[in-house]
Amino acid sequence: MKKYVKFNKEKILIVNKKYKLSRFFNPKKLNKELLIQYDKMWRQAQEDKINLHIVSGYRSYKYQQKLLKEYLRVDNIENIKKYLAMPGYSEHQTGLAIDLVNTESKLIKKHHKEYKWLYHNSYKFGFILRYPKGKKLITGYKYEPWHFRYVGKNLAKELYNNGDYLTLEEYFQLNNKKR
Repeated sequence: MKKYVKFNKEKILIVNKKYKLSRFFNPKKLNKELLIQYDKMWRQAQEDKINLHIVSGYRSYKYQQKLLKEYLRVDNIENIKKYLAMPGYSEHQTGLAIDLVNTESKLIKKHHKEYKWLYHNSYKFGFILRYPKGKKLITGYKYEPWHFRYVGKNLAKELYNNGDYLTLEEYFQLNNKKR
């Protein structure tokens, strides 16, 4: 299966439970453009009295293996698959995904003011809520209001304007016919 889909002239990397990255895919850090746009978003949030902080960014294949090993000490693999991406299936490995916390270092939740701000503003900086509520059957992952993916301003705006946070899988019709 292909891992990239075309949006205009851009290639968009897709990672989910069906689209896996090689263990050798290793950008080693968060994407440079993501960092630039996150800084702009963070500054605007500060002006709007919203505090955001990245708690998790780039994770290597090896690191995801380490996490899996740690979780296996206390839980079985079937349960773990419900809340942890297996090595190669984590968007964090792309360097294009971030998990956000608020001032109290709590993961962003739907009832937090930070979430409401992100929901209505993150697309302006090229970010999308990657795993929206009610889309688990489409993305393969449960609702994660703290997990944002950088896709660029044009695609983020397109997804936002299509209402109810259209997912990458829906937009590129990855779960049904090919685009």
